[in-house]
Amino acid sequence: MLNDLLLLNRIKNGDVRAFEKLFRLYYEPLCYYSDSFLNNMDSAEEIVQNLFYVFWKERENIEIRLSVKSYLYQAVQNKSFDYLKHLQVMDIYRGKIIQEETETSNFSPDEELEYKELETKFASLLQRLPERQRKIFCMNRFGGKKYCEIAKELSISVKTVEADISKVLVILRKELKHYYQ
Repeated sequence: MLNDLLLLNRIKNGDVRAFEKLFRLYYEPLCYYSDSFLNNMDSAEEIVQNLFYVFWKERENIEIRLSVKSYLYQAVQNKSFDYLKHLQVMDIYRGKIIQEETETSNFSPDEELEYKELETKFASLLQRLPERQRKIFCMNRFGGKKYCEIAKELSISVKTVEADISKVLVILRKELKHYYQ
């Protein structure tokens, strides 16, 4: 316990080696602890990695009086439960969307056919786009990523992302105008 508090004090002062020591000491056990709640090691590792990232980033403001170990385990437990709650909310939301779709799918056979045709045309247009434009468009529209997130992930400027999405939208509007008139 005293060693943990001395280690914490060194970390608060920016000692990277002390942080690495703490990370090596607790990373694997914390991953297994999180996995015991989630039954998903990938998500558990992500939670623990994020915890250590925040721990380092906020190191100067962290107040631990007794045990770094208990602090980390409690934080992992809380983050794991938050993740499970998030999954539950997503499942409820998906269920509502599916229910709404089935309730509102009172299309006539002609409308169904036109919708399928539109779907096929849209998929075909996406495949014909240049690779980068398609990837950027899909990351934004289907992946829900913001322009700045896409730019960072692809190591390009936000302006490039904006320009590529604009180009794709122009193409889609032109090619699919028959369906929305």
